Amino acid sequence: MTDGNIAATEEDGLDKEEQDVLEAIERENVDFVRLQFTDITGTVKNVSIPAHQVEKAFEEGIWFDGSSIEGFARIQESDMRLEPDPSTFAVLPWRSDGETASARLICDVVNTDGTPFSGGPRQVLKRVLDKADQMGYSVSIGPEPEFFLFEKDDGGKATTIPHDSGGYFDLAPKDMASDVRREVIFTLEQMGFEIEASHHEVADGQHEINFKYDDALSAADNIATFRAVVRAVAEQNDIHATFMPKPISAINGSGMHCHMSLFDEDGNAFADADDEFNLSETAYNFMGGILDHAEAFTAITNPTVNSYKRLVPGYEAPVYVAWSGVNRSSLIRVPDAAGTSSRFEIRSPDPSCNPYLALAAVISAGLDGIENGADPGEPVREDIYEFDDEKREDYGITMLPGSLSEAVDALQTDEVITEALGDHVVEKFVTVKTAEYDDYKTYVSGWEKERYLEKF
Repeated sequence: MTDGNIAATEEDGLDKEEQDVLEAIERENVDFVRLQFTDITGTVKNVSIPAHQVEKAFEEGIWFDGSSIEGFARIQESDMRLEPDPSTFAVLPWRSDGETASARLICDVVNTDGTPFSGGPRQVLKRVLDKADQMGYSVSIGPEPEFFLFEKDDGGKATTIPHDSGGYFDLAPKDMASDVRREVIFTLEQMGFEIEASHHEVADGQHEINFKYDDALSAADNIATFRAVVRAVAEQNDIHATFMPKPISAINGSGMHCHMSLFDEDGNAFADADDEFNLSETAYNFMGGILDHAEAFTAITNPTVNSYKRLVPGYEAPVYVAWSGVNRSSLIRVPDAAGTSSRFEIRSPDPSCNPYLALAAVISAGLDGIENGADPGEPVREDIYEFDDEKREDYGITMLPGSLSEAVDALQTDEVITEALGDHVVEKFVTVKTAEYDDYKTYVSGWEKERYLEKF
């Protein structure tokens, strides 16, 4: 139960938004609050505190051992503090028993001296957004994360048996997971999400839920929360949800397309009604920056060995660094939209990424394009999948990295992306991902045994 004296006053040093959180905790009978943050790999971490400690958390922060978090701190400098962001308060519907409830607050990580921790993924994105603000822009993101729902075996472990046999936009009964998807949506809406659409994706057991565009920081917060909600609801239905980019070979993988636009004091800075694609020069420069730095930020937007089994021709995933109005084989697609809705869609990110770092990397690439007047070139109106090497070379089309190792190498040579991420994040990320790829190189897979064991 909550402390009946939890409500604060102005004299307590809390601002109105923090006071509103304390009042909501009292009103919703919240007894525990999860303080949420992510490590460098994007894994959501949390510290649970009694509700009566939230006021202290706002005033002083909550200390934790940073050396135990992937990519944060060395053991000799491990003390760190979580500072809750009151705007992120949400009750967790699946943790309510009808009498008491649990809630969450997303936190920033700070050093012992009170300065922001440069290696905190949320802080990295904040730095990039501060730069955008200094340039006169706010960044709007509309993410489209995909995921699979799989059956569990008798022992409760995840399988790769799809929960349904539906196809793209199918309805029940083929889409048996529609009830689960609906439950996810209701849960998200209870937490304050605005859901625009949901549907069954191309592959058996594959789904997509799109939430309304938001400022970039809120969008990253929402992606992290979304993954936790989907997994929690799936568990309640005794199935397994995964955001693994390519859980089954020879079918489509899961992406996380992101619709992007910039706004300035006059409105949508990407809009130009006189342009064929309703895009402004600012939009084209931003797009040009993304294309220029795509190879480097791919390590961040597609951070696992498995990510590169999705980024292959033939499965609707982009592998070519180009843009188009309708062509889904290109990295960037421009939807048929105008005015406030003018935007473009970057199609390479997958839902295994750390959303804070991924958005920071992509946005920093676009801002560099604006600063340097980057030219994205002409749109590719043909299916690039059908091009041979010579024709791609004639069009000046390059490819995204073909492996995690190639992507990490590209990241380290790009000053714009590494500067945006910061030395700490780059060093720790490269260390973690190099070790991951080295493990992968030495692992003997079932495919290899099946193919070679009796043949040689």
